[in-house]
Amino acid sequence: MSRLRMIGLAFLCILVVPFPVIAGDFDGSKPLLFAAIEVIECGPNGECSKVTPESIALSQFLKIDFKKKKIFPVGESQEKKSTTIENMELIDGKLILQGAEDGVEGVRDGVGWTMAIAEETGKVVLTASGDQVGFVVFGACTPL
Repeated sequence: MSRLRMIGLAFLCILVVPFPVIAGDFDGSKPLLFAAIEVIECGPNGECSKVTPESIALSQFLKIDFKKKKIFPVGESQEKKSTTIENMELIDGKLILQGAEDGVEGVRDGVGWTMAIAEETGKVVLTASGDQVGFVVFGACTPL
């Protein structure tokens, strides 16, 4: 009977132990690669439509560097197009990142943004709002 309990305990440990390890990948302790999967653009009239990341000047892949508090597009001029993480908090199982971006100089296209990364799954909802426009980006992260 004791041997059966030990096998059961070992099996339970195998099932339980990996979950906190996986959750640790999305808590801001490791750099992440973000992939934009679906982008929705909404106007003040309530009409929304699916668009591509490129059509809103968003790189499909972004590197999130928590130590530098920067988000960089992958495969492009990183310093030129990076954005700063102004605020970072763990709330209710989500890592919340926030910032603001001026966009193109001389163009009124600045936005404020919030990114919520689920600690357990790495799934992401990124929202950005500007002058008479809002964006919702659904995606996912993976550790680098």
